[in-house]
Amino acid sequence: MIKDKELHFKVFDAMLRDFNESIRPKDEKIREKVDMCYRWDGRHAILFEIRPNFRDPKQILELPYAKIRYIKSKGLWKLYWMRASGNWESYEPNPEASELHPLLDVIKKDKYGCFFG
Repeated sequence: MIKDKELHFKVFDAMLRDFNESIRPKDEKIREKVDMCYRWDGRHAILFEIRPNFRDPKQILELPYAKIRYIKSKGLWKLYWMRASGNWESYEPNPEASELHPLLDVIKKDKYGCFFG
């Protein structure tokens, strides 16, 4: 029997994976130069871009652009964006939601250019 926590982890991971696949470059050659990925630990999702360092192409960089935090006690998801200073800041137009999907839509639309520039 799957525990409730495990089921939630898998459902949210699947949602993040589907979102990530929807924004990844389709062409494999482009993916060698820039790709999208995420990490999900059950509480935090970090979404990031993967690309070679332009000064040293052998060095691969992971450049985070969004963080989503799940607050189980409140049943809330909080959205953050990475400032140029390297600090996470709450995404004020839509800082939280009771479900994950609306925040993924906010990231994808990127109305204010905070996530993808």
